[in-house]
Amino acid sequence: MAVAVPQATSLTRLVFFTKLIPGGSFTTLLPKNHRKPIFVFSLQTQFSSPVTTLTSKNPKDEQQQKLSFTINYLIDSCGLSPDSATVAARKLLLDSPERPNTVLNLLRDHGFTTAQISTLVKKRPVLLLANAESVLLPKLRFFLSIGVSKSLLARTLASDPTILTRSLVNQLIPSYNFLKSVLDSDEKIVAALRRTTWVFLEDHTKNLVPNINYMSETGVPEKCIKLLLTHFPEAVMQKSHEFQAIAKQAQEMGFNPQKSTFVLAIHALSGKGNKSIWDKCFEVYQRWGWSEDDIMCAFKKHPHCMMLSERKINRTMEFFVNEMNLAPRSIAQCPVVLFFSLEKRIIPRCSVTKVLVSNGLVKEDWSLTSLLVPVEKVFLEKLVIKYEEELPELMDVYLGCTKL
Repeated sequence: MAVAVPQATSLTRLVFFTKLIPGGSFTTLLPKNHRKPIFVFSLQTQFSSPVTTLTSKNPKDEQQQKLSFTINYLIDSCGLSPDSATVAARKLLLDSPERPNTVLNLLRDHGFTTAQISTLVKKRPVLLLANAESVLLPKLRFFLSIGVSKSLLARTLASDPTILTRSLVNQLIPSYNFLKSVLDSDEKIVAALRRTTWVFLEDHTKNLVPNINYMSETGVPEKCIKLLLTHFPEAVMQKSHEFQAIAKQAQEMGFNPQKSTFVLAIHALSGKGNKSIWDKCFEVYQRWGWSEDDIMCAFKKHPHCMMLSERKINRTMEFFVNEMNLAPRSIAQCPVVLFFSLEKRIIPRCSVTKVLVSNGLVKEDWSLTSLLVPVEKVFLEKLVIKYEEELPELMDVYLGCTKL
């Protein structure tokens, strides 16, 4: 699955965005170089200052008036604290409320809450000087057009407003076209964006393309490459030499590149944050009596068992060991059960099983996977509805209405 950055922008997308950008045409929309997207951020053209309404003969007085006006505006209209407003005012000075008001109105019209607007302005105050109609609106419409909901868009941009400072034509659309060429669907692109805005901000020729090509050369199936890029894009966007080292480490640990567990292992082994989580999980599992071989066995079966929180592991293991009398090491053979909700899945199903065992309707040597993995409909048919004549209260037990 060798990939390269698309050489031509989607015609449909071009036609759509000539309507969004005043004076736009095919020639103005065509990116000059798809392989090296240009990050355009011109304060002069995109963030030109509004007409001055504060005047003073003394330049120092005029500057102080602008500073005072800016701080008050950031507090009163944007919800910033006095301290945050003072810091933000170092990055811009407002002459009048006209342009920032149009920006705030645009954000509110697109579902931004007061808190989200405050967060966005605090991180990128210069956006208040952007042209709402010609610069910001086309970008918002673009993301909405590919299936990003208003609520997700607001959360994403409040978290990282950098994306609004990048060129729609030279950065965002080319990034979209590349992602579409790999992932095939807008739904997967939106899922990747939900994980990190960097899928639209990076020059993909630097790391993403080489890493995808490396996986393809290593024998990783397309569906597994898509899985990694869709759900864990940060892993495949790391520096190429680091990515290749981790991929080789996963192979040395016994992971087969042709299976999905290989790319999940790459994710679990990537980054300092994940390494810290790995070390903590290793320590917690050892406290529950798992040997190093047990831990590696569980990791190979389900790599993300080394990314669970300490609380999640302890609560689930405590129930299995203390309430269900299971041997701690037996959980290492089916680590998938650690991912299920204790309250919504594990306790209700195990409670039903305990009643069935106590009434001699099922054997005690049931397996956790056969009990917890099936979807609810299958579980109910096999272990609740099947025995409702003998035990009419079984459904109440499952729903948590009857105390054992």
